[in-house]
Amino acid sequence: MSKENLEDLFDEAIKNARDDRSMTSTLLLDLVQVLKSDPSKHQFQGQTAAKYLETLQRSNEQLVKITSILHKKNTSVGLTQKDKDELFDLIGEEE
Repeated sequence: MSKENLEDLFDEAIKNARDDRSMTSTLLLDLVQVLKSDPSKHQFQGQTAAKYLETLQRSNEQLVKITSILHKKNTSVGLTQKDKDELFDLIGEEE
C-alpha cells in the first residue's frame, strides 16, 4: 500500500469518526430533550441512549488509536506490521 493511499485512509477514518460523533451527539441531545419532557420514557429509551454513548466512546477510541499510529509514524522509521494490522482492523470496523 502506498504512502498516499495510507494517508487517504487515515483522512477518511478521521472524517468518518468525526461525522459519527456529530450525528450521534445530535441524536443524543434530541433524546435528552425527550427524556426531560417525560421521565417515564427512561425505561423505554435508556437502551437507545446507551447505544449513542457507546458510539461516541467507540469513535473516541478510533481517534485515539489513529493519533497514536500517526504519532508513532512521525517519531519512527515506519509502521510496524502490528500497527498496520490494527489500522486495517480499525478501518474495517467502520464498514
